[in-house]
Amino acid sequence: MRVLITGANGFVGRHLTLQLLTRGAINGKAINTLLLLDAQLEGFPSDPRIRLHKGSVTDAALIRRVLADGVDVVFHLVSLAGGAAEQDYDVGYQVNLMASLELLDQLRRQPRPPVLVYASSVAVYGAHLPDRMGEDASPRPQMSYGTHKLMIETALRDLARRGEVDGRALRLPGIVARPRQPNGLRSAFMSDLLQAYAAGEAYTCPVSPQATAWWMSAHCCVGNLIHAAELSSLSFDTERVWQLPVLRLSILQVIDALAGRFGEAGRGSITFEPDAHLQALFGAMPALKTPRARAAGFSHDGSASALIRNALNLTAVRKSL
Repeated sequence: MRVLITGANGFVGRHLTLQLLTRGAINGKAINTLLLLDAQLEGFPSDPRIRLHKGSVTDAALIRRVLADGVDVVFHLVSLAGGAAEQDYDVGYQVNLMASLELLDQLRRQPRPPVLVYASSVAVYGAHLPDRMGEDASPRPQMSYGTHKLMIETALRDLARRGEVDGRALRLPGIVARPRQPNGLRSAFMSDLLQAYAAGEAYTCPVSPQATAWWMSAHCCVGNLIHAAELSSLSFDTERVWQLPVLRLSILQVIDALAGRFGEAGRGSITFEPDAHLQALFGAMPALKTPRARAAGFSHDGSASALIRNALNLTAVRKSL
């Protein structure tokens, strides 16, 4: 089996790569070749299954070379994050929309329909959400990033209907805990809070203690991505876009879980300077029910304490892989 990961050098991409190398198979079929594509590719293990393809996902000729020997499963993770895409529309348009459409077009020309797992986003919903939400909530994106994600979901559904690409899209919530470095993500405060508390560092949170967000660890996210690739009972006219189950937690609930793990002293290092616009986008998430996704086998971390454990034990996870 040949597997491609776009955005392999990113936060989720690196964890997915390690997990696939450890598992060694998808749906019982051995992974013989793992194709990794990103603008930078550094620090990956020396493994005969890995093939590195360094370059931009916007390079159609590069994509053509990567796919030249065929592909069975694609995890399409690469994107320009929401804040960065909003500031530079042209780059976001090329990376998040046009490159994804080009990839879909090249995949539909493969000898048999490959499985495509697409990392969409809860950004498709926009702000000012209802008090309670279900899986049929209407998308109303208020950032270019979310708009482009929704457009690719639509294209994926169409190619699945045509029987040309076996696509599956997952709407991801905030994935934690990313390293504390500039990444263009407006939701980066979620990871920054966890990392700062764990390190005993001062942190000014840009949303209020009562702000509620949808949370998921990278460990849980990777498990859901692989599960999506292994769904084998899908017909080409069934639903192809899932809103993943999420943990809806307030900032205060997360701090309580952090204090339970790292001690109460850290509470005094956390201060608050709420940004009204940021809180409207990422700090006012309502209760969300996802029975279809749960029935399909997708899951969240389980609890706030489990989220903290999964998100901040990444070094231990890497060592065990």
